[in-house]
Amino acid sequence: MQGAGVVRAQKMFGEYGVYCDEKVIGFICDDQLFLKITDPGRAMIRSDKVGPPYPGAKDYFIVSHDDCGDAEYLSALVRTTADALPLLKKKPKKK
Repeated sequence: MQGAGVVRAQKMFGEYGVYCDEKVIGFICDDQLFLKITDPGRAMIRSDKVGPPYPGAKDYFIVSHDDCGDAEYLSALVRTTADALPLLKKKPKKK
């Protein structure tokens, strides 16, 4: 994912949230990459497999292990997903 921008993972819910340029783009749960569903991502994804990353979550694209090994494709998919998502609104600090 290095070519997608500033990518980082943060531990949450006992698994990991995946960020690209400070936008939450997906999760890594049970050694599986889940990416948020976007229209540009739908045009690019190689598989139509979707599912929730954890119980109660909405569906995400499930990226195959083979596709995770294709650095160029994965970077492009992550960048496309991040570009399609809005910036997060900062929460006001509690007084």
